[in-house]
Amino acid sequence: MGNNWAEEDLLSLRERVFIHIKDLILEGEFKTGDRLVERELAERLNISRTPIREALFRLESQGFVKTVPRKGVIVADISDKEIIEVFTILSSLEVLAAKLAAQKLDDETKSKFVEYCKKVEVCLKDKNDNDFSNLHGELNHLLYSSAKNSKLYEILSGLSDYIRAFAKTGYKNPGRPVQSMEEHLRIMEAIINQEIEMAEYLTKIHIENSRKAYIEAVNQVKKSK
Repeated sequence: MGNNWAEEDLLSLRERVFIHIKDLILEGEFKTGDRLVERELAERLNISRTPIREALFRLESQGFVKTVPRKGVIVADISDKEIIEVFTILSSLEVLAAKLAAQKLDDETKSKFVEYCKKVEVCLKDKNDNDFSNLHGELNHLLYSSAKNSKLYEILSGLSDYIRAFAKTGYKNPGRPVQSMEEHLRIMEAIINQEIEMAEYLTKIHIENSRKAYIEAVNQVKKSK
């Protein structure tokens, strides 16, 4: 996320602040027990305290922070068990999305997958970290929309904060961005060829590798503090 925190669009600002703080928690920058002080966060982002307060309220409602008497707002404990639970859900849903995408593949969708295969190949050749991150989100959107299941798309989109933060954090591990793009490429090739079981298998492997990369990266951040 960029650091342009201009307040002209208050609705956009509120959402961006919420996502930014949530990402910092999921990425391990704010660890369990850290105090999140409105004034300090507002000064850090150079904005008023109102969107900070609203973001913290939303984060508390989702269990990412909690209010403790005489301490204020602190980062709640997000255990490895909870992270594994989220990845378990993601695995089941993304495997289903890959299956449906392969089953329902039409010429238009196939062309999109072919186009993105070429984009991934260029990305792998250039090895630009920003390209990896940006392309990751586009590939997920393509997979979810290609399943042609509105409810599944809605659920996976609702997990987008987790998915983005997991990928961004996991990409801190040397070699993971390239490995992830190679995994996406193989998944898309399986979908293009309508190899349903292979698409499911490769997606499951991708999520498992993402889980391992995320936990390893977060543990490294915790050790460095």
